[in-house]
Amino acid sequence: QVQLVESGGGLVQAGGSLRLSCTWSGIIFSAIDMGWYRQAPGKERDLERELVAGITSRDDADYADFAKGRFTISRDNAMNTVYLQMNGLKPEDAGVYYCNSAPLLPAWRNTWGQGTRVTVSS
Repeated sequence: QVQLVESGGGLVQAGGSLRLSCTWSGIIFSAIDMGWYRQAPGKERDLERELVAGITSRDDADYADFAKGRFTISRDNAMNTVYLQMNGLKPEDAGVYYCNSAPLLPAWRNTWGQGTRVTVSS
């Protein structure tokens, strides 16, 4: 059974940092390209999530334009965990952050964790 748990969100002031973690079980984690997605405030009903950063099984990373230079995605295959280090946070970075495969695997379209909420005060 595929399970995942996200953590690390919280309230920070603009310019601050957070490190998000997402730990998986029930999958061959090392073989799967992973990503962090964000659901912006007010978008909960739309279930709309944008890809913030992705990392392949070979550790190649890619970022949304707004995340480049501030966010760093990484993975620890021994711990079945993917991380997102977020520095220089801005109020517009707020939202609920989720991890999943990236690109999103069809079989996992409905496999989402509870997410972790990021709030940035100005």
